[in-house]
Amino acid sequence: MNILVVIRILAFVVFIIGCFMTIPMIIAVVGDESRAIKAFIVTIGAIVFLSGTFLALLRKRRAKLLSTRDGFLFVTFSWILASLFGALPFWLSGAIPAYADAFFETASGFSTTGATILANPEGLPSSLLFWRSLTHWLGGMGIVVLTVAILPLLGVGGMQLIQAETPGPTVDKISPRIAETAKKLWMVYIGLTAIQTALLMAGGMCLFDALTHSFGTLATGGFSTRNASVGAFNSSYIDWVITVFMVLSGINFTLHYRLFTGEPEFLLKNTEMKTYLAIFFISTALIAVSLYGTVYGSAADALRYAGFQSASIVTTTGFATADYERWPFFAQSILFILMFVGGCAGSTGGGIKVIRLVILFKQAVNEMKHLLHPRGVFVLQIGGNPVARNVAYAVSGFFFLYIAMLLAVTFIVAISGHDILTAVTTALTTLGNIGPGFGLVGPTENFGFFSTPVKWVLSFAMLIGRLELYTVLVLFTPVFWRR
Repeated sequence: MNILVVIRILAFVVFIIGCFMTIPMIIAVVGDESRAIKAFIVTIGAIVFLSGTFLALLRKRRAKLLSTRDGFLFVTFSWILASLFGALPFWLSGAIPAYADAFFETASGFSTTGATILANPEGLPSSLLFWRSLTHWLGGMGIVVLTVAILPLLGVGGMQLIQAETPGPTVDKISPRIAETAKKLWMVYIGLTAIQTALLMAGGMCLFDALTHSFGTLATGGFSTRNASVGAFNSSYIDWVITVFMVLSGINFTLHYRLFTGEPEFLLKNTEMKTYLAIFFISTALIAVSLYGTVYGSAADALRYAGFQSASIVTTTGFATADYERWPFFAQSILFILMFVGGCAGSTGGGIKVIRLVILFKQAVNEMKHLLHPRGVFVLQIGGNPVARNVAYAVSGFFFLYIAMLLAVTFIVAISGHDILTAVTTALTTLGNIGPGFGLVGPTENFGFFSTPVKWVLSFAMLIGRLELYTVLVLFTPVFWRR
């Protein structure tokens, strides 16, 4: 392993975090938020000193290619360091007095989970609210992808890094050069953010709220500047704009790029996207039927709230416009099932991912066919293309690890003294990067009541879920550290 090269790139990632941190610092200066100003200055100063020192000491440590192990190590520690340094402004300013709470909030941001320990986010200074949402936006497309786009400056190839970070069982390259791929993905990401911001402002949002909610939407994160989340704006127009962009954000971003470059045939052939949209529309229709006449007297309102919440949960965004725990049990059951789905591979969404569920389903069907016809040959296909056996095995292994981690986190939360509904959905929403759950972590609640040890566990569950389990868990295997 090229440990020193990895440390050098990590120093550069931390430096990037410091650069982005200057934006909320400027907001703090303009708003005369003295405590926040000091907190940002101290944090940025520490980042510049530490990253500058390591970059200077390791300036000659270059490698044209990183090994797979280097990629796993770099990606895991990039998210940990981003959360460790990103938490400092909240903690040093006194806005979040306990560092464990500040780390939880920041890990939730960078992992695009949207779970919060804040009972009153509106009480935070504007600069810290902006930084909180910006962590979503950076974590959404991935700090690693941003770094990969400029890795040639460091003399390091980036394919191993994006393979370790990019959600989903495969990496879809838009162009032969991985750095070029990363740049194009960011162009799409920035473009969609700008469009949504403009549309939200057209609906009456101020620039600050429009930007922060666009950050949370495109990253499928869910941090809002308001206690009542998106519901605080009480606007059907805003609800529908955010619903549409949540759905778009749950689609593989390479498909967005194909569409923008005049290649719509890729969308029509994509089995995962068609399955994902079918899940969303069917769930929305079923929930709307359940809500109409029981919770909402208008069919339009039933469809509006059903569509928003279905999109929010299936894409793992976590915004809310209503307290869905007051909805009929049928509607709640559908939302609970959607928590196991997630967005498409290559999107900013978390969860298991639709493509994995499609592969698992087709694999199960093939196994049943094989039982009936032992000598038959049944090839697992997606969109008419055969799926490699190692991919199917990797998906099966991922699903097992996901359920195992889910049970482990559920057990930890339960033995800390919480009911089973709270424990299960807490595990689901942190590991799946969803945000709100049911019980004590419902859409109108927060995670602040958990003990400090449980918060640390949940913080790392969010990071493990964001990095697709394998990336982090492989570091705990003895074989990873053998020469």
